[in-house]
Amino acid sequence: MEANGEQYAANFSSIKEAQKRISPYVHKTPVLSSETLNAMSGRNLFFKCECFQKGGAFKFRGASNAVLSLDEDQAIKGVVTHSSGNHAAALSLAAKLRGIPAYIVIPKNAPKCKVENVVRYGGQVIWSEATMHSRESVASKVLEETGAVLVHPYNDGRIISGQGTVSLEFLEQVPLLDTIIVPISGGGLISGVALAAKSIKPAIRILAAEPIGANDAAQSKAAGKIITLLETNTVADGLRAFLGDLTWPIVRDLVDDVITVEDKEIIEAMKLCYEILKVAVEPSGAIGLAAVLSDDFRKNPAWQDSKKIGIVLSGGNVDLGVLWDSFRK
Repeated sequence: MEANGEQYAANFSSIKEAQKRISPYVHKTPVLSSETLNAMSGRNLFFKCECFQKGGAFKFRGASNAVLSLDEDQAIKGVVTHSSGNHAAALSLAAKLRGIPAYIVIPKNAPKCKVENVVRYGGQVIWSEATMHSRESVASKVLEETGAVLVHPYNDGRIISGQGTVSLEFLEQVPLLDTIIVPISGGGLISGVALAAKSIKPAIRILAAEPIGANDAAQSKAAGKIITLLETNTVADGLRAFLGDLTWPIVRDLVDDVITVEDKEIIEAMKLCYEILKVAVEPSGAIGLAAVLSDDFRKNPAWQDSKKIGIVLSGGNVDLGVLWDSFRK
């Protein structure tokens, strides 16, 4: 797919190829609905449960596509990435399935449950400081030492293509969707979802959901260029990255709008997922429900005809201690 003469890092063909490549390994995740949440939102909501994906998040789709795309000479040296969580675990698992090493650079402030997933799946943990500069410099050092292949968490066409398989499944399961709401951080998931969904249904709306304390995507859309923040402040640890040069053009052209929500709305949405859907989701995974229940969305006349809304519950890897503490606030 192209827009304004610009070729994107992924397209509908690469997403369909990814689906063929990864389908023997990934779960086709279920779609849930709730009359209670429909009544609360005034819409028909459909929840794509990527929290039930291998590794507990959608990230396994992109990671397995990247690992399975490597030729033998590349694969034997392994893969390396820097990630605070779900991508790290997903890449470790994908590498384990192929029988190759995974070197995972993890910042010291990463959630404990996500680090434990990396270890469980056989990834070799290398610690960095919490800054992006430290993460990238440590990863570069590991690359030099090992000759492994870098698999970026989101700024990679193989990753975008793998994540786009969410849309292929979702629109097969619920063809009548008129809107899909997707969490946004680095933009890998929403880029893939938008490319696939708009290829299948050009009129479908793709909306991003983002924490106010990490609202770089909203600012970027408003400015027409990538904006990065000096710091982020949100309970949604999976939504603290910034758009990449491969994801930004797709977000710029194909994402219709960005809905920002407060952390307290995210925590309330986590509660609703747990109490009503009976699904444990991490803050990043609950943000789509928070967005559709927000005043900004419900009172915006532009979205009044969004009646059948798909919400991607992107992951379920949450530290239960942190979850209970946030519920008590």
